[in-house]
Amino acid sequence: MDKIWLKRYPAGVPETIDPDHFNSLVDIFEQSIQNYGDKVAYVNMDTELTFNELDVLSRHFAAYLQQQGLKKGDALAIMMPNLLQYPIALFGALRAGLVVVNVNPLYTPRELKHQLSDANAKAIVILDNFANTLEKVEADVPVEKVILTAIGDMLPAPKRWLVNAVVKYVKKMVPSYTLKNTVNFRTALNQGEKAKYERPQMSGNDLAFLQYTGGTTGLAKGAMLSHRNMVANLEMVSAIVAPLVNDGEETIVTALPLYHIFALTANCLTFMKHGGRNILITNPRDMKGFVKELQKYPFSMISGVNTLFNGLLHAEGFKDLDFSHLKIALGGGMAVQRSVAEHWERVTKSRLLEGYGLTECSPVVTVNPTDIEHYNGTIGIPLPSTDVRIVDTETGKEVVQGEPGEIQVRGPQVMVGYLNRPEETEKVMKDGDWFATGDIGVMDENGFFKIVDRKKDMILVSGFNVYPNEIEDVIADHPKVLEVAAIGVPHEASGEQVKIFVVRKDNSLSEKELITYARENMTGYKVPKLVEFRDELPKSNVGKILRRELRDEEEAKSN
Repeated sequence: MDKIWLKRYPAGVPETIDPDHFNSLVDIFEQSIQNYGDKVAYVNMDTELTFNELDVLSRHFAAYLQQQGLKKGDALAIMMPNLLQYPIALFGALRAGLVVVNVNPLYTPRELKHQLSDANAKAIVILDNFANTLEKVEADVPVEKVILTAIGDMLPAPKRWLVNAVVKYVKKMVPSYTLKNTVNFRTALNQGEKAKYERPQMSGNDLAFLQYTGGTTGLAKGAMLSHRNMVANLEMVSAIVAPLVNDGEETIVTALPLYHIFALTANCLTFMKHGGRNILITNPRDMKGFVKELQKYPFSMISGVNTLFNGLLHAEGFKDLDFSHLKIALGGGMAVQRSVAEHWERVTKSRLLEGYGLTECSPVVTVNPTDIEHYNGTIGIPLPSTDVRIVDTETGKEVVQGEPGEIQVRGPQVMVGYLNRPEETEKVMKDGDWFATGDIGVMDENGFFKIVDRKKDMILVSGFNVYPNEIEDVIADHPKVLEVAAIGVPHEASGEQVKIFVVRKDNSLSEKELITYARENMTGYKVPKLVEFRDELPKSNVGKILRRELRDEEEAKSN
């Protein structure tokens, strides 16, 4: 296979990495402790945690878990937003040789029950705000130990007591619950301090994470990500950002939740390796509070999804921040829209680099080179040691360059498989080691890839393929549009027609004005026939717009 993208690698970026350079993530963690001991690793609610402090606390947590009888390979679930407790629990679990199961705190009892049972989680670290969800399924899951924490638990006293009291009694954010076999997070750390920690023998083949994905189409599947998968992706991302990064000096804004694979790899693990300071944003939906946090730190890197960047650009005070240190803004998780990327560039005087990844790939597959001058509408080029090909969805054969087809990925970051689902694993693994992404893309003559759409999101109008991303990109460019989502709805004559859901910036915007604008910018069959204005669009936990929910609503109307 001709890897034409290699010619476009910036100086200093290697063609390959060594996925076996480290035996495990724990090796990298231990190296970082030695290299950056007194540097600040995490900041949350004005409280700092240095690498040395993280070393001590995560070791105590690992010793506590071992004392409780958890053995290498057992699964531990973590269910909380971005708080200082997260990295302590995460690195503590990994140091004990456990498999981390990241859980979205907004899960319903049904989703939580499925994930804890499927992963056979023996213990869970959970924020007490969500303990009542666990209570509803406690009798039906294998969890034997519940480690409870409150939002302010890692803050110094008396701020800790004040924050926890306000959250519980003033804001009433902690619904009442009754759970068995619980211990407080701080008590667990105290007990661990007195217990003996034994570092397990670990290899790249040991599982590091069970990262759940695909819950939009039935039950979520647990992608088995080994230490080798994660180390490989970490080395790849590190190789790409290394030319821009000063080890031990960078400040990273972490607004996406760390339980999401994007922030986990791009922020938590990559910048742990480079000695970066992660600013943990607990509630990024509070834009006013978010901007206030950003005022305190001269940040050099921020990652996010399109809706997060768009939200910041429209938040009061954001444009007045100091962007003089900003080197990288990394967009992923969903398509970055041109209008948002160009607006970002004008306001911050820095580029918004788009990348692409999937949970099953630990997650990063492609990213734009750090030396591009402007947003280019692509997801970039494959990372070192990563092969990407585009195949015909019917025949499975590679298409000619420039033609659309399914994106398939091969590399050491591709998952071991789906837990307990050999048939599902077989469906996505092609020719042995190629992972079929389900995304439709094209590659240009320089090896840059562009996502056209998800296979299942594609709209078929009179036999023509219409890609929602393209429609959304055009409509989002309209100065009176804040957000947009496009779906296909059934139509007798054409099979399907395009419908758009729009959140307006300016209420004077009419359906007629939008359709006229679309006609001026798109071929006839792509022009939306239906427009629905809304106050907001349904979004996932990381702010990704959920077209599926809009399709379900339309389907329910027609039944």
